[in-house]
Amino acid sequence: MNKIGLLAALVFACFSFSSIEGPSMKFGLLKYNGGGDWYSNPTSLPNLAKFCNKELGTNLDPDYATVEVGSADIFNHPFLHMTGHGNVVFSDAEAENLRTYLLAGGFLHIDDNYGMDKFVRIAMKKVFPELEFNELPFSHKIYSQRFPFKDGLPKIHKHDDKPAQGFGLVWEGRLVCFYSYECDLGDGWEDQAVHKDPESLRQQALRMGANIVQYAFDQ
Repeated sequence: MNKIGLLAALVFACFSFSSIEGPSMKFGLLKYNGGGDWYSNPTSLPNLAKFCNKELGTNLDPDYATVEVGSADIFNHPFLHMTGHGNVVFSDAEAENLRTYLLAGGFLHIDDNYGMDKFVRIAMKKVFPELEFNELPFSHKIYSQRFPFKDGLPKIHKHDDKPAQGFGLVWEGRLVCFYSYECDLGDGWEDQAVHKDPESLRQQALRMGANIVQYAFDQ
């Protein structure tokens, strides 16, 4: 799919908030090089898709797609999710491909599963050397979609016991990348048996995830 095709897919995905027959879109899980476990949290995206379908009226396919950073496949998925614990490396060609995707209307959610912060910041600087990750204020609309979060991101897992923070890369007024740090939304989206989080905490994670999805398409 070319740039125009991606924009058409984004428009179509927005209309998928109304019920139509058959799933209209899959989340894309970003596969990257460097040794980081991009594949962690295998049950998170299916659960988020089901939650969005129930609470937002979307028509997402729970069977997400795995897409490589440098592949044209990313243009088939207007919402990409990226996670892991360790190193992240983008080649020049991969960085350029991801930049083209984001400038064409795509959206990237990065969720630090603990330990990827210093690596992902370097990788994304290669994608947008002219931009910096800036913390979004609690008044940002991403925190007041279907579910209100007046204090910003919920704290799902302890990690280094720092406050959860939401950072963004903004291009010409549009949020192209949202980075959840010291939060671990993806762990909260997983099956309850995986991390044994209280259901109340899982619901917070899923609600915030739904907000991100809704904001990505509404903007």
